[in-house]
Amino acid sequence: MAFRSAIEGLDKVIRSDILPPKVILVTGPPGSMKTSFCYTLMSRYLKDTGEFGLYTTLEETVQSHLRNMESLGVELSMNMQISDFTDLREIDAVVGPEDQTDYLAFIERMIGHYRKVHGHKFKLFALDSLGALYSLMENTTNMRKRMFYFFKMLRDNELTSLVVMERAPNGESQLLGNEGFLVDGIVILGLDRSRGKLVRYLQVEKMRSVDHSMEKHAIEVRKGGLTVLGPIFETGGNS
Repeated sequence: MAFRSAIEGLDKVIRSDILPPKVILVTGPPGSMKTSFCYTLMSRYLKDTGEFGLYTTLEETVQSHLRNMESLGVELSMNMQISDFTDLREIDAVVGPEDQTDYLAFIERMIGHYRKVHGHKFKLFALDSLGALYSLMENTTNMRKRMFYFFKMLRDNELTSLVVMERAPNGESQLLGNEGFLVDGIVILGLDRSRGKLVRYLQVEKMRSVDHSMEKHAIEVRKGGLTVLGPIFETGGNS
């Protein structure tokens, strides 16, 4: 199964396969369905391929996250581990005392742990969110260099990684570490007024080595997650 086929209609936006390794920012303002997009994409892809994925949430507990996804009707994939830091600190093999406040090293150890457990089947990783990660870090100096090596670590593990990052409407795709320049792809989720009502949309701002549309595409929340409908035209109509 192609990654772009995991969400209905996504192949209208992403026309060629996204091959790992890739680090993709999933950006947008609060309430733009960033988490739902990542979860739907991962859950459907992993269910159909039998591969393994790790979803790390720093925004809420695992239980809260699962309740939200259940309310959307997104079916839980048995091949996806959802973890928050509370859970992971109970795994002695993953983290040592010296790493308790070095969250980038913490995530690297965690990925190494699941790589040993699942081997080459470990294909997808999601971090929700980058802003929450930064808020936990005591030292935010040299962030461009630190994020360069963090993203390199994700690529070295041959992962397709989805990194959620809040972004103001029409704002830049970066926080502290010039993330927009360091990643392979940027997906924007947002709200647009079309025919007098607000419409949720998805737009691919960049995706290296992938044929993709640059247009905004309307998305809709349906039972089972998100569906991509079609382009939002400048005249305000949907196809």
